[in-house]
Amino acid sequence: MPKASVKRLIECKKNDLINLVLDIEKYPEFVPFCYDARIYESENKGDLKKIIADLTIGKGPFKDTYKSDVEFNKKKDTISVKNIDGPLNHLSNNWTFSDNKDGLTEVTFDIDFEIKNKFLNSLMIVSFQFGLEKIADAFQKRAEELFNNTKN
Repeated sequence: MPKASVKRLIECKKNDLINLVLDIEKYPEFVPFCYDARIYESENKGDLKKIIADLTIGKGPFKDTYKSDVEFNKKKDTISVKNIDGPLNHLSNNWTFSDNKDGLTEVTFDIDFEIKNKFLNSLMIVSFQFGLEKIADAFQKRAEELFNNTKN
């Protein structure tokens, strides 16, 4: 199974960055390999925000949609994502956000997944870290474009 972790310091407020990650339906505008995104359910349950969403992702001729359970823990400033349905045997990704002493937000993104199609899974292993870095770059660029003028 491909596994990776990326850590970044991003020039924006922590809450703005969290809201950017939770704004799933905007992903096709800036996330590489993301063709479509749809939120089906979104509800607040005390310190948790729960979202059910679809993402259509792909590269070249390969494109597929998977359904995810997204949970934002407001007390811990974490977002956890698990797959519910689609081309994945397993998906677990976790975002952790914290304020940095320099006024930046530190974000850590961990991902672990396996595609049901063994051939595609072996292809993903080869280019996975590169793809993850491109996605992290896209979130960082988007956050800095949207929020650079609103920092403390």
